[in-house]
Amino acid sequence: MAEERREFPSLQRIYDLQVREDDDWQMVQKQGNQFVVNDQPFYVNGFNTYWLMVFAADQSTRGKVSELFHQASSAGLTVCRTWAFNDGQWRALQTSPSVYDEEVFKALDFVISEAKKYKIRLILSLTNNWDAYGGKAQYVKWGKAAGLNLTSDDEFFSHTTLKSYYKAHVKTVLNRVNTFTNLTYKNDPTIFAWELMNEPRCTSDPSGDTLQSWIQEMAVYVKSIDAKHLVEIGLEGFYGPSAPDRAKFNPNSYATQVGTDFIRNHQTLGVDFASVHIYADSWISQTISDAHLQFTKSWMEAHIEDAEKYLRMPVLFTEFGVSAKDTGYNTSFRDTLISSVYKTLLNSTKKGGSGAGSLLWQLFPDGTDYMNDGYAIVLSKSPSTSNIISLHSTRIATFNSLCSTKCKWGCKKKTPLEEFLYHDDL
Repeated sequence: MAEERREFPSLQRIYDLQVREDDDWQMVQKQGNQFVVNDQPFYVNGFNTYWLMVFAADQSTRGKVSELFHQASSAGLTVCRTWAFNDGQWRALQTSPSVYDEEVFKALDFVISEAKKYKIRLILSLTNNWDAYGGKAQYVKWGKAAGLNLTSDDEFFSHTTLKSYYKAHVKTVLNRVNTFTNLTYKNDPTIFAWELMNEPRCTSDPSGDTLQSWIQEMAVYVKSIDAKHLVEIGLEGFYGPSAPDRAKFNPNSYATQVGTDFIRNHQTLGVDFASVHIYADSWISQTISDAHLQFTKSWMEAHIEDAEKYLRMPVLFTEFGVSAKDTGYNTSFRDTLISSVYKTLLNSTKKGGSGAGSLLWQLFPDGTDYMNDGYAIVLSKSPSTSNIISLHSTRIATFNSLCSTKCKWGCKKKTPLEEFLYHDDL
């Protein structure tokens, strides 16, 4: 009995720590142009791995989900963006409108429960502009199968029936009760934000009115079901007709004609923060050059400025990377590009600016090379890149822990860590 009594206090302390840790696992919120958790700033260093649900749906690959989260967590990464959709394709989540494969839904449950174990929050995207994993083209196919007279995939944004299909999917996902945690998705702080669509474009209406109307309708609809979580659109960041003076920052003239409008789209009720993608190697040239670095810096700075001046919200660079398939590619250039992105963000962070973080495209565990689109980073095989990521994670975590909203965000605390946080060695 004496031994049991001696052990009991230590067990109690462990329990208290666990309770405290769970108490700290609160929803991410927005305060002005920054994210906050428990009244502390939450600047983000994160990554994308879009196929987690599909891998979790197969017991032979499910372990890769845990492996990835473990590696990401070890590098200090705190947010992962992944798909909460697979429309009518192989391993489909939604096999037809409002019809779901329960085993695949359980796989998404698993992804969310594993993310929490590793203290990684998720941005969950709800459908795709592109054909991969179904997306708007699959919704149009479903509509045609139901007898609708549809002539363009862009009717996804305007046809009442197709919009009702999408809304039904949103409602089903947000109200899902996780079979591993018993938490309803809309109440789960593991979910950082909902993304309306991956890279929406409506090229049939360059004015942007069609997409703007869809964003307005869907952002409010998501909030009507789930007022707790943050919502973002999923945009690439192209400037449209409402901001002709900003078009000079676009990578090419075509970018102004795809029906998106960065500033106007993000001034929509229900949208909490801005998203931007960075793909100089897709948009400018597939041959590696310093022009990629110059574009990346000006692209980021323009959007951070917009988020501060016009939007008054945080901006996340939710996809960025460089493909190993590009002419002239080497890992040294990749490291330089990643460092450049991180440096630009730190310059915003130390001034209390809107640059809230970035998400690499994309992180892979070992043994998944067959999924590689050229952008995959395997941390265990990329020591120099891994070191850059880990250093930035440490800087961000240090800043998040040092500062609070009471500092009015732009706090310039003179501490021995200041040089470590902001030293210009990137």
